[in-house]
Amino acid sequence: MRKTHYNTFRNFFHKPSSKPSTKPRPFRAYSFVPFSPLALLDPTILTIGGIVLGIAIIERILERWGVIDLVDQFAKVMRFILPVTFYGALFYFFATFMF
Repeated sequence: MRKTHYNTFRNFFHKPSSKPSTKPRPFRAYSFVPFSPLALLDPTILTIGGIVLGIAIIERILERWGVIDLVDQFAKVMRFILPVTFYGALFYFFATFMF
């Protein structure tokens, strides 16, 4: 049979606990993602993405207005600039990211 231990209200709040608290055991956590996705919110990456998105919107507007010759010129230029921009931004991200 267990012995019942009574505490008064004052002793309960002012006296440290008689049982020591157990410390949690450390564990290793592994992740398949080597970096935080919030790292992509770099202002340079967002600026480059905004410029590319703006050019795409301008191209759609020009296509609606019927200026097909100008849209074709945009498409030829973008066919070269978009991959260069993408790989440049990817290189910049990995060059400035601290692992």
